[in-house]
Amino acid sequence: MGLPASLVERLPHDLFSQHLDLFQLPAEHLAIVCASRTQEFDRRYAAGTILALAGDPRIRPDDPELVAVPAARVPIGLPPEQVRTVVDRWSDVGVVDSWIQKECPRHEVQIDAFRIMRYPVTNLEYRAFLVDTGLDVLPTSWELGCYPAHRANHPVWTVRPEHADAYAAWLAARTGRRFRLPTEAEWEYAAGGGKADHEYPWGEQFRPDCANTVESGPLTTTPVGIYPAGRSPFGADDMAGNVEEFVADDYRPYPGGVSVADDLLATAEAYRVARGGSFTRFGDLARCTRRHGWFDRRIYAIGFRLVEEVDS
Repeated sequence: MGLPASLVERLPHDLFSQHLDLFQLPAEHLAIVCASRTQEFDRRYAAGTILALAGDPRIRPDDPELVAVPAARVPIGLPPEQVRTVVDRWSDVGVVDSWIQKECPRHEVQIDAFRIMRYPVTNLEYRAFLVDTGLDVLPTSWELGCYPAHRANHPVWTVRPEHADAYAAWLAARTGRRFRLPTEAEWEYAAGGGKADHEYPWGEQFRPDCANTVESGPLTTTPVGIYPAGRSPFGADDMAGNVEEFVADDYRPYPGGVSVADDLLATAEAYRVARGGSFTRFGDLARCTRRHGWFDRRIYAIGFRLVEEVDS
């Protein structure tokens, strides 16, 4: 949990009047501002918001930008002896043992090469899917069922996991390419780079300037790709914060581990795993190894991204 009960303003109320020059820039230049490590967050956010209305060249529904992830044997999960350290570090936001024990034990997984979307699926891309398929189940984040054009380049949320699967199948059929949701292991590898000491995509320590989480984010989704300091080792953006992401796997204990009957498992016989944290949550959920899931509550802001299989 984490959303405050009273008014909190993380961005100036006159943000755009402070960056009027951005309205004169071409879309390609605005995209550069969004991804720049030398630009302040306010300016990156403003540039991304203008892009949503002007047309964001980074968002290509039929040809999403992908980053390559090489084949490797990588560590997945958390050693049991590190559970207490994680719980103690995040105890002030209510983290308990069972939430972290699901990450145990650390084990190695052989992963083939694949490519993963640089950004999570956006509202613009999901709209194309709905228009083409006629699916009549809308994301709950679309207020009163209205497509949020002013947030075209924000990640879509909340969709059901079966609809994320349907999106992958739709794009695969439309393009003739092998798109699907990532497995849990693929997602964790893509986020942390297969480095055991990378608790977050950017390194060992949580940094609120690297991801859209409750600590310092605007308490809503942001345009994709405006946290360049939080980019993963392979170049994927928003793998921590903004929205959680469904993967292909239902929860099950890792090899050698035990099933953790937390609230998620108590309310359903099975649930799809979500990864990465969101704007509604504290940074503990943005850890690369954290395993989460979905409740039917608005605070569960969950979207997804796809991987493409490649020939080995």
